[in-house]
Amino acid sequence: MKSRTIKVDYLARVEGEGALFVKIRGDKVEDVKLKIFEPPRFFEAFLRGRRYSEAPDITARICGICPIAYQMSAVHAMEDAFGIKVEGPLRDLRRLIYCGEWIESHVLHIYMLHAPDFLGVPDAIHLAREHPQIVQRGLQLKKAGNEIVTLLGGREIHPINVRVGGFYRVPTRSELAPLLERLKWARDAAIETVRWVARFPFPEFEPDYTFVSLRHPGEYPFNEGRLVSNRGLDISVREYDDHFTEEHVEHSNALHSVLKPRTPYFVGPLARYNLNFDRLSPVAQEEARAAGLADGCLNPFQSIIVRSVETVQACDEAVRLIERYERPAEPSVPVHPQAARGYACTEAPRGTLYHRYRIDESGTIREAKIVPPTSQNQKTIEQDLWQFIPQHLEESHDKLRWQCEQAIRNYDPCISCATHFLKLDLDRE
Repeated sequence: MKSRTIKVDYLARVEGEGALFVKIRGDKVEDVKLKIFEPPRFFEAFLRGRRYSEAPDITARICGICPIAYQMSAVHAMEDAFGIKVEGPLRDLRRLIYCGEWIESHVLHIYMLHAPDFLGVPDAIHLAREHPQIVQRGLQLKKAGNEIVTLLGGREIHPINVRVGGFYRVPTRSELAPLLERLKWARDAAIETVRWVARFPFPEFEPDYTFVSLRHPGEYPFNEGRLVSNRGLDISVREYDDHFTEEHVEHSNALHSVLKPRTPYFVGPLARYNLNFDRLSPVAQEEARAAGLADGCLNPFQSIIVRSVETVQACDEAVRLIERYERPAEPSVPVHPQAARGYACTEAPRGTLYHRYRIDESGTIREAKIVPPTSQNQKTIEQDLWQFIPQHLEESHDKLRWQCEQAIRNYDPCISCATHFLKLDLDRE
C-alpha cells in the first residue's frame, strides 16, 4: 500500500512559527498535526503581581497586529471586576479604535497573506509585480485603519492611550475630521475588495461547524454581548469557564480550547458572520449578498470574502462614529479597585478573545487567564484537514501541499510573525 507524508517545516504567510504534518496511506489519511512550536510566552505569569492599570499595556505586547483586542479585553475585564460602565462618547471611541484594528488586520490578511493562494503566486511581492494597482489599494486601505489606531491609541504599534475606564486623552472633533474623507474612500475601497475577492476560485467544502461568537442586541459585535453558538449556546461571558476548557496536546505549545466535553468549535469572521448577519450595516449586507454569500457562509475558503465584508462594516461604522462624535468632558471614568474577579470577551479580528482576572483589595493582579482565538481554532483547523485532504488525494504533491497551507490560512492563525517560505519533505513507501 503506497504511503506518503506531507511535512511542512515552516508555515508561510502566517504570523508565527508553525508546521504541518500529514500522513497518508493509500486513500486514507492516518494522521494530521498542526504543530505550533513557537516557545510559550508566559504573559499570564507576567501579569501576576502587577497593578490592574498595567494590564492593557502588558497584554498589548502579545500581538503587534491586534494589540487593541488585548487591551479591550483587559479593560473590560477590569471594569467588570470593579463594577464600572463606560458609555457614550468614550464607548464610541472604543468601537472606533477597534474599527481601525479590524481594517488594518483584515486588509493585511486579505491582500498580503491570503490572496496569493487564490491567484497562484507564492507571496505578496509577486502579487505586487503582477497586480501593482491592487496591492497599492490594499496598502492604502490598511493605512486608513492604522491612522485610526495612531490617533486614538497614541501610536500605531502597541498603543499607549488606552486605560481602564477610558483613555488617557481623547481627541477633539477637529482632530478626527481629517479621518472622515479618508474613511469614506476606504469604505469604497473595501467594497471594491469584496467584489475583487468574490471572483476568486473556491473549492467546494462546507463542513458542519460549531460557530461561537459574541452577539449584541443591536450591534455587530466588537466589545460587548453574550456568547452564542449555532448549537444553542447562549451564556454571559462570566459563564465562559463553565462551558469551555483548554487541553494540552503533545504536538503544540499552544493549548487547544474546546467546548465541554471535547467539541471543537470555530471563532472568527465566519462565526461572527453566520451568527450576526442581521447586525451588519445595510451596505455590508448588500455587498455580502452581491458576493453570493446571502445571510450565511459555511465554506472556510470564502472567509476571505467575509473578512472583506467585515472591512466594509468597520469602515462604515467608523464613518458613523466620527460623524456623531462629541468630545466627552473627561477622558475616563473614575476607577476604584476592589477585591474581585473580572471577565470579558471581545472580538479580535481573528475571533473571540477571553480574559479573566482575580484582583486583590489593593488592585494587584493575583491571577490571569487569556484564551486567544487561534488556540480556540486549532482543533477545527485540524478537523478541516482531516475532511479536506481525502477529497484531493489525486492532486500532485505540490498542489496538495499548497491546498493544505491554504486551508490553514483560511483562519489567519496568529502565532506571531513568520517570514520564511515552506520547506517540504515527502516520503513515499
